[in-house]
Amino acid sequence: MAGVVFRFVGLAIFSGFMVFLNGLTVHAEVGDIRDSVVKIFVVRNRPDYTNPWNMFGSTSVSGSGCVLEGNRILTNAHVVSDQTFIQVRSFGKSKKYVARVEAIAHEADLALLRVDDPDFFRGIVPLTIGDLPRVQQDVTVYGFPYGGDALSTTKGVVSRIEHQVYAHSLLEFLAVQIDAAINMGSSGGPVLMGNKVVGVAMQYMGSAENIGYMVPAPLIKHFLDDLKDGRYDGFPDDGVICQTMENEGLRRMYGLPPDRTGCLVYLVQPGSPGEGAILIGDVIMEIDGHGVAEDGTIEFRPKERTSMNYFTQSHQIGEELALTIWRAGKELREKIVLNVRAGENRLVPIERHDIRPTYYIFGGLIFSPLTVNYLKSWGATWYNDAPKNLLARYYFDHLTQAGEEIVNLVRVLPAEVNKGYHYSGDYRIEKVNGQPIKNLRHLIDLVENSRGEFVVFSDRWGATIVLDRRAAEKDNAGILETYRIPADRSADLK
Repeated sequence: MAGVVFRFVGLAIFSGFMVFLNGLTVHAEVGDIRDSVVKIFVVRNRPDYTNPWNMFGSTSVSGSGCVLEGNRILTNAHVVSDQTFIQVRSFGKSKKYVARVEAIAHEADLALLRVDDPDFFRGIVPLTIGDLPRVQQDVTVYGFPYGGDALSTTKGVVSRIEHQVYAHSLLEFLAVQIDAAINMGSSGGPVLMGNKVVGVAMQYMGSAENIGYMVPAPLIKHFLDDLKDGRYDGFPDDGVICQTMENEGLRRMYGLPPDRTGCLVYLVQPGSPGEGAILIGDVIMEIDGHGVAEDGTIEFRPKERTSMNYFTQSHQIGEELALTIWRAGKELREKIVLNVRAGENRLVPIERHDIRPTYYIFGGLIFSPLTVNYLKSWGATWYNDAPKNLLARYYFDHLTQAGEEIVNLVRVLPAEVNKGYHYSGDYRIEKVNGQPIKNLRHLIDLVENSRGEFVVFSDRWGATIVLDRRAAEKDNAGILETYRIPADRSADLK
């Protein structure tokens, strides 16, 4: 985060607490562009990750969108995440129509909605997607901001194009910075240049005025192309993590020729496309024939640079990525198949949406995989306020094997069997009965197949929680009844 706070802009919670923003500008070939802009009304119900068997309850929010070909509505993923009911209303109309999510790309903060009633689209000219704009080109943002019901338009210019952290997923993708005033409640509305959609406004920088960001046209096109086979696969990740090679001594140590540049591989994630083909100590010099600079950037247009992940993310899942590498004094060429979705190869998963939390309760001890959702239960400044030991796992730890999870002891439900541990919680359990665990399912297997007198949970430093096994098994149902918990585990673990 480095002191810079990105906020969603465009979703307005009706209680007065404004959360999200999104701007998308689109232009129809004929007719009034405003007719293609849509206000979206969403009822959502989000799970409570601190009490993972519960939901927080329904909340009403609003956002914006625009109509595309095929009677579809483009908006932000964060507008409709965890939705239970959606309605849409077109510009200048009073009637709301029921909509449903057809596809959603949480990592790139994009979603497509479908309205089954053809009357909604009567008289609306669908908008088309344009190309990536250039710096200093004029754009117009359309949306339905908080504080009123009328359509709003704001104008500005493109000021920067580079990879940025997307607030919805905390992943880095190409983003376009604009200086248009993007208002709260405009999430998912279109950003227009000429008569084309060039982006969807998604967030703004909370520490500055009139600095907003939009999901650019190339990512929108990637999303739509992905769906042509009727299934959304996602944006790929190669699983190769590099460091810069700006230091001359580092380049000489690895024997990199003076006329070549690249980035040094220091980690290849287990189970990723790069595993086996790329080795620690390799230098990535080219991606799809495009040179990688010593600072980890590539030139995606003349004199315009961004993250070396640009060309990886331009591929669809299942396609090949061509790499030129420097290994042990030799230049080699490798091809890897991009078969892993961005965000999947992370020890602490990116924020999850539209699913219930995973949890397990034994003897009143609540276990759950550590996720960004749980860290966000500490509020808007979770990256400062969440327990530091958990934040360290999020920022610095990586997978050591495929399928690995951080199993977090969330807290203890006080009972006689767990007396003395009532204030324990928020640290990683690494062993059960002295055996290292891989993930929550492995913990459950070790607990439920234990035949000893005790079940011993321990952390990395050797601190332990010891439960009488038979007493814990006997009291578990009573603990659940006392705390009105419907089951000792989430549905996905049954």
